[in-house]
Amino acid sequence: MINRIGSRTIGFENRPAILGYASVAGKKESEGLLSNFFDRIIYDEYNGKETFEEAESSLQAEALRLALEKCGRHANELNAVFAGDLLNQCTASCFGLKDFHIPFLGQYGACSTMAQSLLMAAVFVESGAANLAAGVTSSHFCAAQRQYRFPLEYGEVRTPTAQWTVTGSGCCVLGRGESKIRVAAATPGKIVDLGVTDANNMGAAMAPAAADTILSFLRDTQTVPSDYDLILTGDLGLVGSRNLYDIARQEGVDLRQVHNDCGLMIYDRERQDVHAGGSGCGCCASVLCSKILRGMESGTLRNILFIATGALLSATTAGQKKTIPSVAHLIHLTTN
Repeated sequence: MINRIGSRTIGFENRPAILGYASVAGKKESEGLLSNFFDRIIYDEYNGKETFEEAESSLQAEALRLALEKCGRHANELNAVFAGDLLNQCTASCFGLKDFHIPFLGQYGACSTMAQSLLMAAVFVESGAANLAAGVTSSHFCAAQRQYRFPLEYGEVRTPTAQWTVTGSGCCVLGRGESKIRVAAATPGKIVDLGVTDANNMGAAMAPAAADTILSFLRDTQTVPSDYDLILTGDLGLVGSRNLYDIARQEGVDLRQVHNDCGLMIYDRERQDVHAGGSGCGCCASVLCSKILRGMESGTLRNILFIATGALLSATTAGQKKTIPSVAHLIHLTTN
């Protein structure tokens, strides 16, 4: 049963279980801080395909295949897959998953898509609309550069606030079976726009949305940050994380002791030229589906908030100097 909690949060009485999960990452990601946690590393940026876009599609297909394999399920048992990416019309997802022949519900929330997909999969499982559902997202540095910024050959100079789009994918399979990791609640995000126009400073644009959703969840549930082992955002990077702390502090909430950000976890910023950290749908997806969920399985993490953030701009609106509206969706994961 799905219950309303406060103004925006929904609680899941039966707590859908994460039965299987998997992460796929690229070469640069394998040189970062989480290399030992990924299920598979793709060292060829084309992954044997003809284009970067096809390569990204193959990341999603591999993540879904591995997640199903790890929980002993088959694609024909899935009643729905919720998937999205950064490319126009979610083409990485469409082409990556079409051969699985699973009912497909495309999602677009930019870098918040992993949390959005998990939210939808949990709602389907809890309501009985699906016995088994999956959420999967991806991003690819080269494909994103071509669509949103400049071709790689241009050799653009990146600003210090810029973030590096992760080449990676993550997938979770949700159902009613036995599992230590369960979805307890979720808070859908509102669109927040404080007028940021710099497409090279996504963290500043997304931080207000992250703060809005986190603070709403804490009010709805009457909890405080110290009630959780980890409050994990993705992907605010260095600049956005600092902005998040400032906004929350103005509301009397200190997040610093329990907060981390996927964009700061995936790379080694001292050794890798990623400026403010990582970003992209595949960033929070690959971090969640590697180190975080493994930590929950092992018992080092028991109660976490996962908040994926998305900048809702397009190449067209950026070229028109429009502001960058953002959104953040929250998933409460627990082993209790």
